Amino acid sequence: MGNRHHGGYPMVDLKASLYDGSYHEVDSSEMAFKTAGSMALKEGARKANSVLLEPIMKLEIVTPEQFLGDIIGDLNAMRGHVEMIDTQGETYIVHGLVPLAETFGYTTKLRSLSQGRATHSLEFYRYRELPLNCGADYRKSCGQEYG
Repeated sequence: MGNRHHGGYPMVDLKASLYDGSYHEVDSSEMAFKTAGSMALKEGARKANSVLLEPIMKLEIVTPEQFLGDIIGDLNAMRGHVEMIDTQGETYIVHGLVPLAETFGYTTKLRSLSQGRATHSLEFYRYRELPLNCGADYRKSCGQEYG
């Protein structure tokens, strides 16, 4: 939807139904109907139980066994989730999901954890509702109290 509610982020998966309307020769114009629709959308968005979504990324980390524990611990600290761990010889491949916001600077962090021997790749997976504790500051700045 072109209109925005949460701090300028687009609204998605929105459904609206018009139940009644009337036309008057004096009052009705295209601009009046657009204005009324815009006002109704703003009021509906204000009353709705809308949620913020965050992008979730598929993460694949290739690492030697000796760094596996530190890397999995770090992934958990990043609000990540390990889905599967594969092995190829003495190399481990960790498949997981992690919020995009937690991945900035991860290349440097991974190099530090693995002495430069691990690599990773990211791919968009889906959107997920932003947890209440993660968006508290943002929600307060928008004038919305949650929890």
